[in-house]
Amino acid sequence: MPEAYIVAAVRTAGGRRGGALRDWHPADLAGAVLDEVVRRAGVDGAGIDDVIMGCVGQAGEQAHQIGRNAVLASNLPASVPAVTIDRQCGSSQQSVQFAAQAVLSGIQDLVIAAGVESMTRVPMGLAANLPQQHGIGGSAWSPRIQQRFGVPEFSQFAGAEAIAAKHGLSRADLDAYALESHRRAAEASLAGAFGDEILPLAGLDREGAQIVHSRDEGIRFDATLERMAGVEPILPGGIVTPASASQMCDGASAMLIASERAVRDHGLQPLARLHAFAVTAGDPVIMLEEPINATRKALAKTGMAMGDFDLFEVNEAFAPIPLAWMQALGADPARTNALGGAIALGHPLGASGARLMTTLVHALRRRGQRWGLQTMCEGGGIANVTIVEAL
Repeated sequence: MPEAYIVAAVRTAGGRRGGALRDWHPADLAGAVLDEVVRRAGVDGAGIDDVIMGCVGQAGEQAHQIGRNAVLASNLPASVPAVTIDRQCGSSQQSVQFAAQAVLSGIQDLVIAAGVESMTRVPMGLAANLPQQHGIGGSAWSPRIQQRFGVPEFSQFAGAEAIAAKHGLSRADLDAYALESHRRAAEASLAGAFGDEILPLAGLDREGAQIVHSRDEGIRFDATLERMAGVEPILPGGIVTPASASQMCDGASAMLIASERAVRDHGLQPLARLHAFAVTAGDPVIMLEEPINATRKALAKTGMAMGDFDLFEVNEAFAPIPLAWMQALGADPARTNALGGAIALGHPLGASGARLMTTLVHALRRRGQRWGLQTMCEGGGIANVTIVEAL
């Protein structure tokens, strides 16, 4: 059987919306991680067969094929091709899976899977709202879709509330989980646990002075339950608040996926092996519950059990998602988002998939552990699962 290996993995530190990375054009931000992942692997950039770039907000500075523009902004030769994909929040996790599929098929040998999102410079929803601002077009959900599912739109906020209600989660449960995300992220950051995965970049402080941006900016080191309890819900009468939701964020991430042949020919040192993948789709109304089904599919496909895994990364789009996932599958909370998640570290939409996997692979290796599973909820009721074996 052919194999696909992760031979380098890097990310930027998350920048708050309007924060340290506000001065970075997203193509330049993505170009920086492309350069770094090639440098870390020690390969000739001219040998890269393709770049697969995840990005959700493909408008404004992220329009005109941001994957290709990232290559043009990098030190890679212009002969390196690229493509941009959108599987919503799972875009760059899907980039990894597409890259692995290309390598496993024998068609390509060195593929960069990456993602980028500047939520400062390309606000969420910009692509959907621009036509309406010019007096043309309507909703992305056609009358036929609305009639089929009986809703005027699909709302991630309503979905998060529905998951909380379905799984019996309270406001106190969500706030406690969010606080633990910040606590774990703060502990990991202070201990230098993210050091191997972060590419330090020039940034700006609040006053506009130059700084080195090397720490995730969204971590609240002084978070308390009392403060969280005072945050108003996102939806009237709801229990999900901005404090128990992922933070809007600027960031980029990249992984180099290599074939066995490339590992041998270039003398590469794999960090991990990509073991198995799954992608499933379900109810687009509740939307964010699908990681449960996707995980079950991946387990059935591989014959693995939840107890086989050392670490899990479950994207913290909203606190109900990992809580419901753990409850439904019997996952160990201590192994789930052990270094905090998007509630503390931020969720740069198109970059989050490869960001989570970068963190997962580095954490497994640092701890001397073997098996990791990553999953993410995605708009439209889709979810990806990727299983990796650290080497």
